Amino acid sequence: MSKAPSKPAPPPAVLFQRQIQDALTGGAGLADLTLRLTLGDSRRLRRDADVPLDAISYRDGVMCFLGVKVVEGGVEASVLERGE
Repeated sequence: MSKAPSKPAPPPAVLFQRQIQDALTGGAGLADLTLRLTLGDSRRLRRDADVPLDAISYRDGVMCFLGVKVVEGGVEASVLERGE
């Protein structure tokens, strides 16, 4: 018997949009959040045709997704971090 192929992971935009909204609803501020993305997820986010143009911005050379600072690379799995 062969295993059924696993479903591909949801696009980073879908996954993290939900997490960012939950964090904001829970009282976090945009400045309290950092989105640490794998290089692959960062590429997928920038190339996702379903992401509105205004969802990704750059401030002082730093990429932001929905106003949340993005740090690219240096992680094995992408994660939304909440500051203290």
